[in-house]
Amino acid sequence: MRLSALCLLAVSLTCSVAFAQETGTPYHRAGELEVDPYEVSNENAGADPFTGQAMLEAFNGREGISRIVDDFVEGVRTDPRTEKIFAASDWKRLDRTLNEQFCYILGGGCDYTGRNMTEVHRDHGITRAEFNAVVEILQAAMRKEGVPFRMQNRFLAKLAPMERDTVTR
Repeated sequence: MRLSALCLLAVSLTCSVAFAQETGTPYHRAGELEVDPYEVSNENAGADPFTGQAMLEAFNGREGISRIVDDFVEGVRTDPRTEKIFAASDWKRLDRTLNEQFCYILGGGCDYTGRNMTEVHRDHGITRAEFNAVVEILQAAMRKEGVPFRMQNRFLAKLAPMERDTVTR
């Protein structure tokens, strides 16, 4: 019985992926808002992944990444410095794609299915001050998870070039 349930799950997942590929619709969770079709690629993550397992281990694996993303998303949603730029966000998509992006960059074996950074942030009108606030919120989430300061800085160095794609005013 267990094998047949796994087979059914595999067929269902294969059909979902095939449908997404046929329609040009990227994979998304139930409850996410539809977006215009785009090319799904790890290059959209905005940075190359770290090699080895040191960074992933410093972030406490996928579970740690998930906790960091949860704290980060809650922070940007409620912080007065950032809440306006994230007000219209699809929170389910944001959570999913940040988990994928961070996991991919940290060498966790995930694929990033989100849009590229320019597309994602084009209409947000983010200022340098708001970008810096977002970085501070991420740093607080990493500190809460116990990520060593040196590893936080290595991760932030990977993300830093994305500023030119996100700050638009």
